[in-house]
Amino acid sequence: MKLLDYDLEERILIMGILNITPDSFSDGGNFFSYDSAVKHAKKMVKEGADIIDIGGESTRPGSKKISSEEEIKRILPVVKKICKEIKKPISVDTYKSDVAKKCLEAGASMINDITALRYDENLLDVVKSYDAPICLMHMKGTPQNMQKNPNYKDIIKEIKDFLKERSDYAIKNGISKNKIIIDPGIGFGKRTGHGIEDNCKIIANISEFKKLGFPVLIGTSRKTFIGNISGKEKLAPNKRIVGSIMTAVISKINGANILRVHDVKETIQSLNIIRCIDNEEK
Repeated sequence: MKLLDYDLEERILIMGILNITPDSFSDGGNFFSYDSAVKHAKKMVKEGADIIDIGGESTRPGSKKISSEEEIKRILPVVKKICKEIKKPISVDTYKSDVAKKCLEAGASMINDITALRYDENLLDVVKSYDAPICLMHMKGTPQNMQKNPNYKDIIKEIKDFLKERSDYAIKNGISKNKIIIDPGIGFGKRTGHGIEDNCKIIANISEFKKLGFPVLIGTSRKTFIGNISGKEKLAPNKRIVGSIMTAVISKINGANILRVHDVKETIQSLNIIRCIDNEEK
């Protein structure tokens, strides 16, 4: 199985997060300027990131939508710059066709769509015309309401059925099967706290999503559920690195193909240890 010239049977891929936003839950405002964004992208590549995922609109719970014009203004200059200076694939975290088109024209390699092609009917044609990989994510509701009393009868089955329906839709409409990645959507409309941890159940059952036949992307990095279960005190996002590393390692063991992370260096150090132990056992 190959993706963006990477052999996914050989090793797991690390996708470094670059939020060019003033309000993302963990690092909002940290890389909002052009210079800081470009610098951070280069830093993550130096640390070993395989893909850089650039987003211009926060999708944290309760976040507000921004216009396509504003999103393009935030991210397009950075996409253009790093596509020229970084020899790694650039992913764009957007669900808007006009944003995707501008960024793919500028040299971006793939689209990461939290709506799984449900928001903008033109996005499918844009992705298809550029023959770009696309990540289809499960989300219950929208970022504005997804954490308002989400409910499931059988969460693994419901997510799996959703991802099958959306991948079938994409293939039926001309996107190659080998261009599709699936993401069960950790933290997007999932229950956490009060003894219910949907996100942990998803991580424990990655093998079920693998049965659909696509690479699985997992993004647990610094998310709320880690803060909820890490100790007596709920941890702030920048205090959730240890939990993020643990969930990344377990996701890898359970079959994830791509990890979307803030802390590239620390994640790779941990995966290197797992890889070494695996090699010694063989």
